[in-house]
Amino acid sequence: MSKKDYYQILGVDKKANEDEIKKAFFKIASKHHPDKGGDDKIFKEASEAYGTLSDNKKRKEYDMYGQTFAGAGQQTGGFSGFEGFNMNDFQNMEFDFGDLGDMFGDMFGGGYTGRRERRGRDISIEIEATFKESIFGTERNVLINKISKCDKCNGHGGDIAKGKVTCQYCNGKGRVTEAKRTIMGVFQSVRECDHCEGSGDSYKEKCVTCKGNGVISGRQEIKVVVPPGMSGGEMIRMSQMGEAVKGGIAGDLYVKVRVAADKHWSRVGNDLVYTHDVKLTDAILGATHNIIGLDGDMSMAVPAGSNTGDVLKVKARGVPYNGGRNRGEALIKINVVLPKKLDKETKKLIEGLRDLGL
Repeated sequence: MSKKDYYQILGVDKKANEDEIKKAFFKIASKHHPDKGGDDKIFKEASEAYGTLSDNKKRKEYDMYGQTFAGAGQQTGGFSGFEGFNMNDFQNMEFDFGDLGDMFGDMFGGGYTGRRERRGRDISIEIEATFKESIFGTERNVLINKISKCDKCNGHGGDIAKGKVTCQYCNGKGRVTEAKRTIMGVFQSVRECDHCEGSGDSYKEKCVTCKGNGVISGRQEIKVVVPPGMSGGEMIRMSQMGEAVKGGIAGDLYVKVRVAADKHWSRVGNDLVYTHDVKLTDAILGATHNIIGLDGDMSMAVPAGSNTGDVLKVKARGVPYNGGRNRGEALIKINVVLPKKLDKETKKLIEGLRDLGL
């Protein structure tokens, strides 16, 4: 048998996505279906090509090995559904190819692939922290309204003490088969059972607290840990602390931290910045000053001859980082304060300094 190029048969590029492949096959099927007097050979080749390229696993094997891969040329779905349908139904009709994904999946071997894990909704809140709390970390207990797992039944929705029985809707299989009549015939699809949520069994009686829903709505207190070194606007992600859902996992809680400004300190990266006023005489002669730090006072030597704009550094008194193992620096900006009013004696002394060239 000569090697067939499935992409060429459908008239698509090798980089074509699933929708493009689906549309190409549908176009050929509407033209060459035997019921419409089309070319049976072309229709079968297109069906074979689509059966491979619509399956991600088969497509990868085909791209790597060509028609020599296991299952090449096989139609896993069968086409009995085409036999009872008139291709003239295609005329003057518009189709949303995206809605046909499940149908084509069933035709070519798709369908039920097991239980899909449910996930609750993510929620977000905002809290405010002081500047100091953002630098060294803090904790907040907040009350939020959300859907939470029922504590009475542990989220199962049933009375645990009364036990379980086999689900009467799916006979314990966890899935149900449905027949759908479409323009292309009658197709069967398999889906998860809604009543037992794919487990195959259900509780004899519903939980009296949540009425079988497995979740309840109400206020819940949550402790939020703000780690050291948080910047304003940053988010804290609390896994599975969002809204709960029956038979699945809860969503996440996102906490946005708003940081209040400090009167004296600001932040630049991992360094803390403070503007410190120094008298003229201390700037000229030098002095030792006490600085009120965020985590305790610090002693700082003001060198003689300091000027406004000079920056003095104090190591390891800045923002914690690397899990608190390291800290940035405290940067003290000097601001020399000049006297606004001078008495006669002081003015005379300063004039004397000027006469000395100072």
